[in-house]
Amino acid sequence: MPYIGCHVSISNGVKNAPLRGHKLGCEAIQIFTANQMQWRGAPISEKSRDTYLKEIEKHDIRIVVSHDSYLINLSSPDPGKLALSRKAFTEEIQRSAFLKIPYIVFHPGSHMGKGDDAALQTIAESLDYCIEKVPDTDVSLLLEITAGQGSNVGYKFEHLRTIIDRNQYPSRLGICFDTCHAFAAGYDIVNEVGYNDTFQKFDDIIGLDRLKVFHLNDSKKPLGSRVDRHHQLGEGFMGLDIFYRLVNDERFANLPMILETPGDEEHYAREIQILKDARK
Repeated sequence: MPYIGCHVSISNGVKNAPLRGHKLGCEAIQIFTANQMQWRGAPISEKSRDTYLKEIEKHDIRIVVSHDSYLINLSSPDPGKLALSRKAFTEEIQRSAFLKIPYIVFHPGSHMGKGDDAALQTIAESLDYCIEKVPDTDVSLLLEITAGQGSNVGYKFEHLRTIIDRNQYPSRLGICFDTCHAFAAGYDIVNEVGYNDTFQKFDDIIGLDRLKVFHLNDSKKPLGSRVDRHHQLGEGFMGLDIFYRLVNDERFANLPMILETPGDEEHYAREIQILKDARK
């Protein structure tokens, strides 16, 4: 069965995240390893790291995923912003390795008017740069499918495949499949036929073996809108059946499925229980 969970806060220290997840019923959690709206993250002490690892074990959190800063744009055409992004992403890798987190989820980037292909090339080169800065880590870097809003790339499976193909370290790269983003990008995963067709295309173009994490979100906007607006499960244009289908798909057993839906902690606990109850 997949590991169900949600994004949790690291307020007052990363060591507090496992308990927060446990109280919500999480089997998996996603965290920011630092303030997601600052370029430079505060250092994590060995004492805090050791306490965090003990708390992970104590509360039986089966897997932790990190998400990079929203400031990072690995395809920025601005040399200064690109340098800042590469430095910040390298630090994300270092912190995740320090915390023994196996996956970093990140949005590929935005071309800012320079076009998709230029952005895909820059992202591949940025990932080469960051991996080579920390060669002794084995953290996997997961490209997240995007809704395609604005100048964001990564809204087509072909985009993600191109980044992987142009990167010198493809074994370090995987995919995070966000349901809201995929739906908004035009992949009709709501009905059974569309669901099967979408994941067949994913397998043909990228390979299901690269799919490591799901973000489970309903969508406030319709199919193909190219607008990234998450909604609570069953409250948007996607309904609940898609999520029931996902948690029971044998191909995705043992993968973390992380909620990023809007709302408070009580709301997360309710949705986590809905998904757990849906597992057969």
